Amino acid sequence: MIKRLFTWGGVAFLIFFMAMRPAAAAEVVRSIGGGIIDVMSGFGAFFESLVA
Repeated sequence: MIKRLFTWGGVAFLIFFMAMRPAAAAEVVRSIGGGIIDVMSGFGAFFESLVA
């Protein structure tokens, strides 16, 4: 029950955040995407060094 409440509360907060501050929400998504790309690039360099 509590998990469902927090899930729906999080979804409601995200919708509110995107509606009230779309530029800030876009910057958050851009930052998270950049971090994921950096992590994947690090994994790629690691596996490349293992093979070479």
